[in-house]
Amino acid sequence: MNMITNHLPTAELQKLDAAHHFHPFTDKAGLAAKGARVILRGEGVWLTDSEGHRIIDGMAGLWCVNIGYGRKELAQVAARQMDELPYYNTFFQTTHVPAIALAAKIAELAPGDLNHVFFASSGSEANDTNIRLVRRYWDVKGMPWRKTIIARWNGYHGSTMGGGSLGGMKPIHAHGGKIDGIEHIDQPYWWAEGGDMSEDEFGLARARQLEEKILQVGPDNVAAFIGEPVQGAGGVIIPPRTYWPEIQRICQKYGILLIADEVITGFGRTGQWFGSQTFGIKPHIMTIAKGLSSGYQPIGGSIVCDEVAEVVGGAGEFFHGYTYSGHPVAAAVALENLRIMQDEKVVEHVRDVAHPYLKERWDALAEHPLVGEAKLVGLMGSIALTPDKAKRAKFAGEEGTVGYRCRERCFANDLIMRAVGDRMIIAPPLVITPSEIDILVDRAKKSLDECYAGLKKDGLLVAREG
Repeated sequence: MNMITNHLPTAELQKLDAAHHFHPFTDKAGLAAKGARVILRGEGVWLTDSEGHRIIDGMAGLWCVNIGYGRKELAQVAARQMDELPYYNTFFQTTHVPAIALAAKIAELAPGDLNHVFFASSGSEANDTNIRLVRRYWDVKGMPWRKTIIARWNGYHGSTMGGGSLGGMKPIHAHGGKIDGIEHIDQPYWWAEGGDMSEDEFGLARARQLEEKILQVGPDNVAAFIGEPVQGAGGVIIPPRTYWPEIQRICQKYGILLIADEVITGFGRTGQWFGSQTFGIKPHIMTIAKGLSSGYQPIGGSIVCDEVAEVVGGAGEFFHGYTYSGHPVAAAVALENLRIMQDEKVVEHVRDVAHPYLKERWDALAEHPLVGEAKLVGLMGSIALTPDKAKRAKFAGEEGTVGYRCRERCFANDLIMRAVGDRMIIAPPLVITPSEIDILVDRAKKSLDECYAGLKKDGLLVAREG
């Protein structure tokens, strides 16, 4: 076997990594100077690195390892499928059993009339599919001018050219531009942007920006609106309760398609199978990935409602697809992952055990002098760091400086908690137990304490003016 064995010293592994591995979303030179953390093993909610540190993974990898690490059943299913049929495509009027079975299972789990699945290998690819799907839908309906898709600033829909354009991350747009026909409205982030409005008032105001944008673009030109039920990479921005019902009303009023990006919120993360169920959203298309296979294989897709599937599917060939659409090994692993989730009642565990207990512990972090708010839906949590709670103030320094310092204290305390600007976020594996929640929150509290002490020492607890 041609592989690097794990007995190489960490420094040697880091040197090789820096020389040849171009990391995503990373300052290459900065990482080379520091050295990447080398992860060797995972079990449950725990990771072990090359220095022997046992780390609690508060981010489930990248929001995806829902059933936890080390489930041998998934490895066994993958090996069996590789022996039987390691690959075949689903082009040219051909199919295979894993793709058939997985599509049927997803249709069974998905709400409403979301009964058709177009497979991809990631959420980014699936959102690229969605752009083509909605534009083709209106083309077949005799309205090819309906091309514009409205999304949100600070939303995240992947980093491909299409997905990155849908997303509202300006640094992504700066690196390579974005495709035409994508418009953005503001995010429903009350804590930072709500001013003197109540959360309910703010939710309505931000939702009504959709109607303003539709009227600005022209109702006959708008194809769809896309949004995450909860903004994930944007900082776990949980919208006010008034937001999604108003978005739904506006989409129905103007007859535009609604896409729910469930790459993070799907498959149990919010305490129901899909975030759309938690927030009462009735989408025409749902983007899925991550938790579909718990990250054990790269797989994603678009779940499409009956009407859109019938219109697009009934108009001849749809010129779109990927070599690995419905890859048999990925599909078999995803199917086994869903079986485990159903048999072991993982979604019920989130709803009835893990969420209520984590909420009790997480809410208490709002009392910390560095924390402006602590928010949680299901097993997605965030805390806003602030120098002045009463004013919901930002720090005077460059945004993200304090978040980075806090994240470094988390790493030092063997906790993976991610920073988004000056907001800290978690999304642990769904199988986390109350005793593990205690460890996670205790380490988070310790990291906040150390960060706060460091900020005081360095004179950085200063609010931005204005």
